Amino acid sequence: MKSMTPRERVRTALNHEEPDRVPFILGGCTTTGITIQAYEKLKKYLGLDSGKTEFYSEYLQIVRVEEPVCQALDIDIRIIPEKAPEGSSVYDKEKDMITDEWGIQYQRPKGSLYYDICNAPLGEATIDDLDSYPWPDPEHPGRLEGLLDEARELYDNTSYAIFGDTPGNNLFEMAWAVRGMEQFLKDMIINKDFVHALMRKITDIQKKRAERYLSLVGDYIEIFRTSDDLGTQHSLMMSPEMYREMIKPYHKEYFDLIKQYTDAKIFYHSCGAVFPMIEDIIEVGVDILNPVQVSCKNMDTRNLKEKFGDRLSFCGGIDTQSILPTGTPDDVANEVKRRIKDLAPGGGYLLNAVHTIQADVPPENIVRLYEAGKQYGTYPLPD
Repeated sequence: MKSMTPRERVRTALNHEEPDRVPFILGGCTTTGITIQAYEKLKKYLGLDSGKTEFYSEYLQIVRVEEPVCQALDIDIRIIPEKAPEGSSVYDKEKDMITDEWGIQYQRPKGSLYYDICNAPLGEATIDDLDSYPWPDPEHPGRLEGLLDEARELYDNTSYAIFGDTPGNNLFEMAWAVRGMEQFLKDMIINKDFVHALMRKITDIQKKRAERYLSLVGDYIEIFRTSDDLGTQHSLMMSPEMYREMIKPYHKEYFDLIKQYTDAKIFYHSCGAVFPMIEDIIEVGVDILNPVQVSCKNMDTRNLKEKFGDRLSFCGGIDTQSILPTGTPDDVANEVKRRIKDLAPGGGYLLNAVHTIQADVPPENIVRLYEAGKQYGTYPLPD
């Protein structure tokens, strides 16, 4: 088969056709990324000691993957995220605490690698309090500063597929983060008016962010990321009926707006055992499901491809919970071989780990992941 450019490769795969090989992604966003600890080890292993490691998300400890690393691993996708307005995040060094633009506070427990939410600012709010809350300004000019030039540069002067993102664009997750998860889940049973009022506020903000971002760069991107975790390791966080009543209408409204402003595929991230919700997310416009958390109930990749593969692409699938951190490079290669065999026939698969590559993943396993992607993911696929 004729060799393709990265952009051609991604576009072909996402149109459910077979490219020259399975496309690779790493670091396009917080849900396909790598933590600073794993990244520094990877750079050293690759012999790349230049450059400066920068955070993509400090509270998640996820970094921006530098160009030499992307090139070393033959990554096909580059990202142009919306910018964070200056001063939108405040760090308290004494408390090791971050306050974001939504007013959510994250603190890192002593000895921990990660920051946890420690304060939900609307935990005791009523509907009447929502109008006076200091919400983020979706039209802050700093969000789009320099983005058009970046998009044109990547599109005109490289052949990479461009991945779009307005970081933190969750609806359900943002609602429970500002309200408190326990309280918001209780609200979904006993205080539905509040749920709808809060979801309305958040959806309007996220829609305006997406509208402005996509009006500027929507013609240059192949993928636009969205995210809302709906699953746990073994089940959904809510019944399908509750999702359809209180979350799905806002997802549809948000995704409909995205499709008004770009032809890019909608990438939707949800961890967990989300099998019962997949028909619903396809119905509201999702094109790509990430991270395909294969260690969860009913997330068998062969079954997912058989049931949904003609309507949905998949990104992820390489087990981050056990195989990547504790397996050998051969174990990783076998995992890659299995997921490609299940998910890649007919296109519709982007190779990546399940969610973020964590601190305990050896660099040789990361390298082997992408080496095996070439070995087993070149079309026509091996038997």
